[in-house]
Amino acid sequence: MADLQHIFGAQNHLGEGPLWDPIEQALYWVDVEAGQYHRLDPASGAHQVVTVGGMVGVLALREQGGMVLATDHGFAFWDPVTLNLTRIGDPEADKPQARFNDGSVDRAGRFWAGTLGDGCNNNLYRLDPDGTIHRMDTGICVSNGIAWSPDNRVMYYTDSDPCRIYAYDFDLTTGTIENRRVFIDSSGQSGVPDGLTVDSQGFLWSARWDGWRIERYDPQGKLERSIPMPVQRPTSVMLGGPGLDTLYITSARMEFTPEELTRQPLAGDLFAVQVEVKGLPESRFAG
Repeated sequence: MADLQHIFGAQNHLGEGPLWDPIEQALYWVDVEAGQYHRLDPASGAHQVVTVGGMVGVLALREQGGMVLATDHGFAFWDPVTLNLTRIGDPEADKPQARFNDGSVDRAGRFWAGTLGDGCNNNLYRLDPDGTIHRMDTGICVSNGIAWSPDNRVMYYTDSDPCRIYAYDFDLTTGTIENRRVFIDSSGQSGVPDGLTVDSQGFLWSARWDGWRIERYDPQGKLERSIPMPVQRPTSVMLGGPGLDTLYITSARMEFTPEELTRQPLAGDLFAVQVEVKGLPESRFAG
């Protein structure tokens, strides 16, 4: 494994949700509270920042072009050409204190995202290509990373507050989940689990908010490696690059004092490390 590299000085308040698009060979990620997303072409260094407005918890690309977003006002489509935001639906419109956070698209083209902000009464939702919204689980404290095993039989879902990553039995055909169990309980460790991804070997990579590190677990939940970070709050991970073997890492600089930022001036920036295993291509939303 190569050394960790500092890729881009984004200085994000809350950088999250890195997404590698193998078609464009570009990396997307969001700065949640700024209501912005970034696009970086690593080959050329070309970089764009686009302001959507409001908070953007996570984005995914659509098969028909543009993006689908999970925001502080529910699900929405975004057209990067016209800069038009089209609201789809907000299943938590009665909860002004709540917002959507992290999420992902399953391999049948459904968009999953969960909420935070309502104590431990938050929820996990599934947006189908026909625009219908389904509540899939409840009683969540802080919704975070979602990913699937290579064989599509297991879905992983992070609840950061109790420091747990759950595993569910997943049915790709129906989009149903059942048999929730604790895959990782790291409540006795420093930091909390945040965003995650699963590689082609079925191992899970998890960013440790307030933990100064990235962790990789085998399919049985055993810690396989830990990658130290120069920032306290790495937020999420994504395998990308031409060979899908570059681990991209977002981070945050929110809530730090000037003295703390002096000790970690790269907080909020984008990092990468070459690894010996490939990722899996991310799916596009089918709606």
